[in-house]
Amino acid sequence: MAQDVQQREQWGSKLGFILAAAGSAVGLGNIWRFPYLTGQHGGAAFVCVYVAIVFLIGFSVMVAEMAIGRKAQLNAVGAFQKVKGGAWPLVGWMGVLAGFLILSYYSVIGGWTIKYFFWSFTGLMGQAGAGKAGDVFGGFVTNTPEVIAYHAVFMAMTIWIVYKGVGEGIEKYCKIMMPALFVILIILIIRSVTLEGAGKGIEFYVKPDFSKLTGKAVGAALGQAFFSLSLGMGCMLTYGSYVDKRTPLPSSAIQVCVIDTSVAILAGFAIFPAVFAFGVEAGAGPGLTFVTLPSVFAKMPGSSIWSALFFLLLFFAAITSAISLLEVVSAYFIDSGWTRPRAALVMGILMFLLGIPSAMSLAGAPKIAGKDFLDAMDFIASNVLLPLGGVFIALFVGWVWTAEARKEVSNEGTYTFGLMEVWIWICKILAPLAILYIFITGLKW
Repeated sequence: MAQDVQQREQWGSKLGFILAAAGSAVGLGNIWRFPYLTGQHGGAAFVCVYVAIVFLIGFSVMVAEMAIGRKAQLNAVGAFQKVKGGAWPLVGWMGVLAGFLILSYYSVIGGWTIKYFFWSFTGLMGQAGAGKAGDVFGGFVTNTPEVIAYHAVFMAMTIWIVYKGVGEGIEKYCKIMMPALFVILIILIIRSVTLEGAGKGIEFYVKPDFSKLTGKAVGAALGQAFFSLSLGMGCMLTYGSYVDKRTPLPSSAIQVCVIDTSVAILAGFAIFPAVFAFGVEAGAGPGLTFVTLPSVFAKMPGSSIWSALFFLLLFFAAITSAISLLEVVSAYFIDSGWTRPRAALVMGILMFLLGIPSAMSLAGAPKIAGKDFLDAMDFIASNVLLPLGGVFIALFVGWVWTAEARKEVSNEGTYTFGLMEVWIWICKILAPLAILYIFITGLKW
C-alpha cells in the first residue's frame, strides 16, 4: 500500500530541510530545560560536556536516521520494513508511538506558551511584580477548561501546518519561525546582558567550574543532548525521507546540530544575566520558565514586551517540534494510502484527546501508579521508547545495515565523508553504550 516513490513530497531546498530538521530539534527543552540543567551542574563545565556529546553521539545517530529514511523514501515503520524487514519495523513503531504520546502532552505545554504570551499584556506583569507569579501559575494550570482550550488552539495550529504538506506547510513555516526565533533570542540577550549586575550571570555561564562535573552531570548532559536533537522517535528518519539524493547528509546533520546547540547556548545568555541581576536561583528547575522568569521580567522597564517576546520564542520552539511529531505519525498513514489532510486531522484530533488527561493531571487527577498522567506519558516516551529507539537505530547501522549505510551516506560514492570509519564505530559501540546508560539510569518510575 506504500505510496509510489515518484509521488513522494520533497523539500524545496536544502535550507528548507535544515531549518525544518533544526526546528524539530529546537524545542522547549533547549530554552527551559538546558538553562536550568546548566544552572544545577556548574555552568560552563556542563556546557562543554554537552557540546562534545552533541557532536559525537547526537550527530552520529542523526546521520544514521537520515540515511535510513532517505534510502527507503518511507515513514519510520515502512523504512525498516523496506531496507531489512524481520523484527526491525518494531523500531519504527516505537518511534511512531513515542511521537504520538509526546505530542499529546507537549501540546498542553505549548498551550501554556500561548496563554502566557497574551497574559504578558494583560496583568501577568503586575501579579509577578507583586511576588505572586507562583500563585498565578498554580491558578492557571489547575483551571482545567482553560488549559484544555489552549491545548486545543496549539494542536489546531500544528494540524494546519502538517495538513498543508511538506513544502507549503512544514518548510514554509519553519523558514519563517526559525529565523524569527533567532532574532527574538538576540533581542532578549541584548536586553539581558545590559542589565545592572548581569556580569555575574555571564561569568557563571562562560567560566567552567569542573569541580561540579560529577557522573550525574555527565549523565544529564548525555540525556539532554539525545532528547534535544529529536533522536530515536523517527523525526529525522521521516524528514530524511523527503531529502533528494544529492544532498550530503553529514553536512546537513552538522548544520542541524550547530543550530540546535546555538539556540540552547544563546538561551542561557538570555536567561542567566537576567536571573543573576535580580538575585534569583539559577538552578530553579522547570519552574524557571513560568514562575521565575515572569518575576524577573516584571522588574524590567517595558516588562510586558520582554515577557511577550520570551513566550513567543517558546511558542516558536514548541510548534516547530510539534509539527515534526505529528508528521512522523501522519507519514505512516499517508504511506499506507490515506490522504495527507485525513492523516493530519485524524491523528491530530486523537493526540488532542489523549492530551486531555495530561491537561487535567495538573489539577490533581488522573494518576497512573502514583504519577501524574502528564509525567507518566513523559516517562514512557522519554525514558523507555526514545532511548530504546536510539539504541536500535545505532546498532542497525553499525552492525546490520553497514554496507548500505556507507553507500547512502556517501551518495553512492560521489560524496566523500572523511569521518566514515569513526561514524560507523560510534554507531557500533559508543552510541549504543551511551544511550543504554540513559535508558538504565532513567528507569526510576
